[in-house]
Amino acid sequence: MRNHILYNFRRCPYAMRARMGLMIGQIDFDIIEVDLKNKPDHMIEISPKATVPVLWTSDNQVIDESLEIITWACGDDYDHDLIAENDGFFKRALDRYKYPNRYPDEDCSEARDQGENFLKKLNDINTVNDSSLTNICIFPFVRQFANVDRDWFDALPYTNVHKWLHYHLESDLFKTIMDKNFMGSR
Repeated sequence: MRNHILYNFRRCPYAMRARMGLMIGQIDFDIIEVDLKNKPDHMIEISPKATVPVLWTSDNQVIDESLEIITWACGDDYDHDLIAENDGFFKRALDRYKYPNRYPDEDCSEARDQGENFLKKLNDINTVNDSSLTNICIFPFVRQFANVDRDWFDALPYTNVHKWLHYHLESDLFKTIMDKNFMGSR
C-alpha cells in the first residue's frame, strides 16, 4: 500500500498548515512539490480546482482543503470562528496589503490597518507558546502578513503576537516542514 500523497507548494500558507497538521497527526505522507505554472495532470484530475494543498490518501480519498486535511489528520478541536475570521477577513486584508496590484478596481489603502485589527485581537487572546490546532491554522498567514513590511510589523506594540510568532517560527515543527529537503514523514 502506498503512503498518502500531499500535493504541495512549500511557501503557500494553506499548504504549510496542512503539512503541520499531518505532522501533528503523525500521518505518514509523501510530498509532491507543485510548480504552480505547470501543475501535475494527476493533481488536476483528482482535484479539478487545481489548488494546493491536495491530499490523496492511500485509500484514494481526495481532500483538497487545508482545514479539512487537518480535521482528517487531527480532529476538529480548534476555534472554528477564529479560523473563519483568519481565512476570511484577515486573508482578504492580507492579499490586498501584499498584492494591491492584483486588485486594480479596489481601494486597498486600508488593507494593512484592517489586518492589524486582527493582530490586535490575537494579541488580546494571548496564545503565546501554544501549539494548538487553532494556532497552527492561523500562524502561516500572520507570518506572511509580518513579512510584507517587517520593520513596520516589528514596531507594532503587540507583545503577545511578537512572542507567539517567534515561538512558531522557531518551533521544530515549522523548521521541519519548511526544510527544502522535507519530502514528507515516514
